[in-house]
Amino acid sequence: PANLFYGTGIPACIIVTGPFGTLLKAREYSRNEGVPMISVGEIGPGFVRITKRTPRIPKAVLRRLSQYILREGDIVFGRKGAVERSALITDSEAGWFLGSDGIRLRPTDGSYPAYLAHQFQGETIQEWLKQNAVGTTMASLNQSILGMVMIPFASLLEQKAIAGVLSDVDGLIGELEKLIAKKRDIKQATMQQLLTAKKRLPGFSGECEVFQIRDLAHVATGSTPPTRDSNNYGDEYLFVSPADMGEIKFICDTEKKLSAKCFSISRAFPKGSILFVCIGSTIGKCGVAAVELTTNQQINSIFPSAKFEVDYLYYALSALASRIRSLSAEQAVPIINKAQFEETYISLPPEKSEQTAIAEVLSDMDAEITALEERRDKTKLLKQGMMQELLTGRIRLVEPAKAKVTENAA
Repeated sequence: PANLFYGTGIPACIIVTGPFGTLLKAREYSRNEGVPMISVGEIGPGFVRITKRTPRIPKAVLRRLSQYILREGDIVFGRKGAVERSALITDSEAGWFLGSDGIRLRPTDGSYPAYLAHQFQGETIQEWLKQNAVGTTMASLNQSILGMVMIPFASLLEQKAIAGVLSDVDGLIGELEKLIAKKRDIKQATMQQLLTAKKRLPGFSGECEVFQIRDLAHVATGSTPPTRDSNNYGDEYLFVSPADMGEIKFICDTEKKLSAKCFSISRAFPKGSILFVCIGSTIGKCGVAAVELTTNQQINSIFPSAKFEVDYLYYALSALASRIRSLSAEQAVPIINKAQFEETYISLPPEKSEQTAIAEVLSDMDAEITALEERRDKTKLLKQGMMQELLTGRIRLVEPAKAKVTENAA
């Protein structure tokens, strides 16, 4: 399109690699004093994050190496690993320090920082960076590679217009993320109140009872069919591993599935079974079987008797996940054995009807959170589509002639 061109390299930008070698020694920074040092670990996909492990740079070093102090509008990259990640430095991060494993791109005349930052969040440029990174064991980025990126450049006026539209969408996504986090916090607080009987729903009273899991349900552990026999696997019956479990309550699909022949000789767990990971780094993941299925040996399956509400036990076990996880043996592979798991205590209301009512309250909260997550995910997809159209010039926000007149007048 008119007034839109592909430049070889990034025009009007200064690229600097963070200090390394003898410029900045480990003894010159700590985790207690100064401003955060931004390196690979602090650069996420479109944002900068700091943790307790982020090193801090004291004032004396900042004065000596002032050329590495970040400004608002800088774009930072990691030199190793996830080289496609980048983040725009905002006003709140201005004054922080560029680490040795970082690269800073500083736009100058003709380049609008937010526009450039959105370009680097696009799939096309991210794929280019990954494909052109050097290194065999770990992808690495350098100034030369970054300087060869080809970016479509509109007029400065149109860059600002495009950045404004995409930033508005980012703002909506950010607000949805905050609302989701708030709803999750409310759900956790509600679980803490209702599942421990600190608060009772209207119409219910009486003393709650405490039971061990073995008193409430039968517990069984899954197994993994031999992988060397390809006839064991197919696309018919769900075979659950910890990777298939997460924040979703009902397990409806799995990465691997078993053939009908293999499933017929496996330990089948009926619909409504509660699944709980008891081996590995993800101990505490919990879910409910949406259909008849089987699992691997890392998962315990719980079959409650008809006296107890399945959904209530699911939420009770979810609330106890961190406590159960703390019981795992300190070894290379953490594990909660079946006996330990069965000895876990759960508080239950005296009437099943109250269990059902509590589960309904929490299920409604889950449904509200899921709806917000779906809205957030749709908005993210919408943004990706907008980026494809706006950042390539397929859709123009400012007419080329108008942009030229306006800039000449300015």
